[in-house]
Amino acid sequence: MNKVALIVGAGDATGGAIARRFAREGFTVCVTRRQLDKLQPLLESITAAGGAALGFASDARKEEEVVALVEQIESTVGPIEVLVFNIGANAPSSILQETARKYFKIWEMACFGGFLNGREVAKRMVQRATPQRQQSIIFTGATASLRGAANFAAFAGAKHALRALAQSMARELGPLGIHVAHVVIDGAIDTEFIRSNFPDRYALKAQQGILNPDHIAEQYWQLHCQPRDAWTHELDLRPWIEKF
Repeated sequence: MNKVALIVGAGDATGGAIARRFAREGFTVCVTRRQLDKLQPLLESITAAGGAALGFASDARKEEEVVALVEQIESTVGPIEVLVFNIGANAPSSILQETARKYFKIWEMACFGGFLNGREVAKRMVQRATPQRQQSIIFTGATASLRGAANFAAFAGAKHALRALAQSMARELGPLGIHVAHVVIDGAIDTEFIRSNFPDRYALKAQQGILNPDHIAEQYWQLHCQPRDAWTHELDLRPWIEKF
């Protein structure tokens, strides 16, 4: 039976790097975005490297879509051994101009989606948990998971809530043999968005002053590999020059 890693929110940077890292270890990686065509470059790169990857169009905010997604993967691909929830939803706005609709949408994407995917995968994982079986649920957090900032009320609120979800799940599921972890990504990531919109920040890449997605992905893999007597729940990753 195939070992499966489900990466919810497999974008061009962190999510894609995580998918490639698990594929190198023999996992069939199931990757999701709302638009399937945006996954094609990632799927092609994984298969070209000899890995196995499947793409799914799924809206992480829609309960019926999440339920159907997990059921489809479990019944036709294999047991989900790893879930990575990697949806960001970072959309800054002044609290004076923030709309109720956008505030709620950011919470849906960054937190509620984590609940739906985490719940559905956890239901399967607990049924097959053994002391020898490694099963992991990893949530991607941000600087906003730890502190709010001007113009980031919606994002910080959602990421705070996702962190609380991860803590609650870890305390409930850890004793059942499921490793639940939360990763705080504290700094700019090497992406086209940073290169285009923050050129001064992107210039710090030459000094390893922004996060390399492949280096982030390596830490996710190491989290999954941890023995159960030395689990990490929260891991913070930041460039050496980042203030905290």
